[in-house]
Amino acid sequence: MLKPREELILSSIIRQYVLRVAPVSSSNVLDECGLDVSSATVRNDVARLEEEGYIVRPHHAAGSMPSDKGYRYHVANMKGPELPLEEQFLINHLFHQVEDKLEEWLNLAVTLLSQQVKNVAIVTTPRSPATQYKHLEMVSIQPHLVLVVLVLHGAKVRQQLVSLEDAVTQEDLTVMAGHLNRLFTGLSVAQIELKIAELSRIEQLIMQHVLRMLQAEDSHSGQEMFLEGWHFLINQPEFSQGSRLLNLIRLAEQKKLVDLMTLHDLADYGVRVVIGRENKEEAVHDCSLVISRYGLPGAPLGSIAVVGPTRMEYERTIAVLSYVSSLISLLVTELYGGTSGRRSYVTNN
Repeated sequence: MLKPREELILSSIIRQYVLRVAPVSSSNVLDECGLDVSSATVRNDVARLEEEGYIVRPHHAAGSMPSDKGYRYHVANMKGPELPLEEQFLINHLFHQVEDKLEEWLNLAVTLLSQQVKNVAIVTTPRSPATQYKHLEMVSIQPHLVLVVLVLHGAKVRQQLVSLEDAVTQEDLTVMAGHLNRLFTGLSVAQIELKIAELSRIEQLIMQHVLRMLQAEDSHSGQEMFLEGWHFLINQPEFSQGSRLLNLIRLAEQKKLVDLMTLHDLADYGVRVVIGRENKEEAVHDCSLVISRYGLPGAPLGSIAVVGPTRMEYERTIAVLSYVSSLISLLVTELYGGTSGRRSYVTNN
């Protein structure tokens, strides 16, 4: 843990570096903080911050720049940033001016977020959970032909004709279906595949067809992505070398940015900040992701995120993202969750 004065100095370095994009001198820290100590004392504190890895300096006589560790400490010690009430009311008003459709809200959210924080904003539609096996029935059509009826969670029914090498009676099919139901009810494709080797030859044949039906359902449950704000990154000094921006654009095109948004453990409606090299992809080692979720309680959730340089206004970004995600969750709940009427406003207070 840092001492109170060291925290003040680190916060000053972060504020000034975010604003000016230039190494911060000890004299500038002293002027900005208004500390009643000598410049030598500030220099000693700065030296300790460097030793502990919270800041970096290009050389001994240069000014200070925050490191990933410094940003992490700064974010971890924030006091629950919130948007001013007037901004909450304005954003709420804008959402109530568009049509009551999820797509309209997500389009507005991604545009509004990128404008508010001057970075890239990404919103995804909720991803359906992995399709689950619920119940199986088998009907004998002919001695060597079976109708496999698969019931999925969500009241979906899929069926397929399966040819068998050996004749099987309806009684045998009923017993077999009961056995498979006891083994696989509530399981996904990945979970079923772990158990399939335990089955008899004919049961394995049936389950191969069941797996194909489950996989077909999973393939139709992808996420749609809404993205806005590349023009803000173009003007950021960190992206003056075009290769950095191109690498980010490639990640977005390959949907890998969406994957990064879903890799991190996150409480359903919390905000997660992933800084610099905490990201798994090398192309975003100079970036931070601020991520949240939205959606109906107990239902699949969508993701909402901001991507920008580690030199980011974290308080502002967290406050805007948190409010927008909670507002979308409320609107979605009211529209799709059965709550009657619209609230005229929402605040975080």
